[in-house]
Amino acid sequence: MVVTPVQRRLLVVDPCDDCHGLLPGLRSAGWEVDSCGLEAVGERSCDVGLLRLQPCHLERPESVKELISRSGTEWIAVLSQDVLRLQNVGDFVCEWFFDFHTLPFDVSRVQVTLGRAFGMARLRGKCHARVDEPEHELLGDSRPIRELRKLLAKLAPTESPVLIRGESGTGKELVAKTLHRQSQRHAKPFVAINCGAIPEHLIQSELFGHEKGAFTGAHQRKVGRIEAAHGGTLFLDEIGDLPMELQANLLRFLQEKQIERVGGSQPIPVDVRVLAATHVDLEAAVAKGTFREDLYYRLNVLQVVTAPLRERHGDVGKLANHFSHFYSQETGRRPRSFSEDALVAMGEHLWPGNVRELANRVRRGLVLAEGRQIEAVDLGLQSRQAIEPVMATLEDYKHRAERQALCDVLNRHSDNLSVAARVLGVSRPTFYRLLHKHQIR
Repeated sequence: MVVTPVQRRLLVVDPCDDCHGLLPGLRSAGWEVDSCGLEAVGERSCDVGLLRLQPCHLERPESVKELISRSGTEWIAVLSQDVLRLQNVGDFVCEWFFDFHTLPFDVSRVQVTLGRAFGMARLRGKCHARVDEPEHELLGDSRPIRELRKLLAKLAPTESPVLIRGESGTGKELVAKTLHRQSQRHAKPFVAINCGAIPEHLIQSELFGHEKGAFTGAHQRKVGRIEAAHGGTLFLDEIGDLPMELQANLLRFLQEKQIERVGGSQPIPVDVRVLAATHVDLEAAVAKGTFREDLYYRLNVLQVVTAPLRERHGDVGKLANHFSHFYSQETGRRPRSFSEDALVAMGEHLWPGNVRELANRVRRGLVLAEGRQIEAVDLGLQSRQAIEPVMATLEDYKHRAERQALCDVLNRHSDNLSVAARVLGVSRPTFYRLLHKHQIR
């Protein structure tokens, strides 16, 4: 059996004379070496980068930060003795680079460091999928998120209203934006309004607009949110908080496809697709008389339910890595990975605030992290070491081990339950019984 050597690509940026002297030995060791100036790095691809750090980079670090943030590789700084003496160079290198070398080079040490960086770059490439494309906004590989993406692809081309239900923080507005983006109306406006965040005395004007002089303070005509969404999509978030009087006006608009501004008498035709979202039980609200039954049936033509994060087994790590990259630009720090302790703590947390809570905890972790990885304490979660071990019965240990085994196998084989059952060495019916027993999926 012939083993094909792994291609290792090295990019040397702004090479100095010492760098040029190093290159023949690296090529002999199997590295494919290329070089360029900093401004041309975006056009090259590499596994490991070698950058000669100069005073100008420290004075204007944005270009280097952007280069490292956007590349899926590990970078090594090359430092002269003069640069080493500059203020804050240590903090900058520790924050943004995998390692550094001072001139002149120690060839054997350089080769070892390049090998470690190459291994880390490959590992990072496998663990972190880039998510720049809009179609990847609904991130995750769990069964609930895959079924959600499939359902949205079916519902998006229709013109029917959709009621989006789910706990707070599960991404209901993201679902609405996905429906709009995949619809025939994608080039037209997407207008969102939170029915619970606008004072009751203003919400009619916000939704329907008003004419000049309609009330005190109405100094000019105002186009409402419904009219502003003409041709596109209107998203009514927290529809359950809409006052009863406005529910009647909204129902009339859904039936007649036209509105009247406050203080006006001229009907205005409006063509929009209406999406609504709620985290409350609308059926119970109808039974209590706080939500109109006829409006409920008008809005609940098609329905989408967003799963809470605790039911999306295997998605927490991928989402956390996404938020680490996303918020690194805001915090001005390099995206960080998560320690094993942090991953365990995130896996054991129940996430009452769902994806919104995860995003906020990662944001906090990026700011507080002192090492190269985000720890459980940086996320505000209790680490495994900090939890005092409590003795339990043998049956309790068996129960926990059984549940952990199910979660682990689902993280790897959630798309094929037959394979998951075989991995655990049980029949498919037994596997389903265990899932039901532990209330998983």
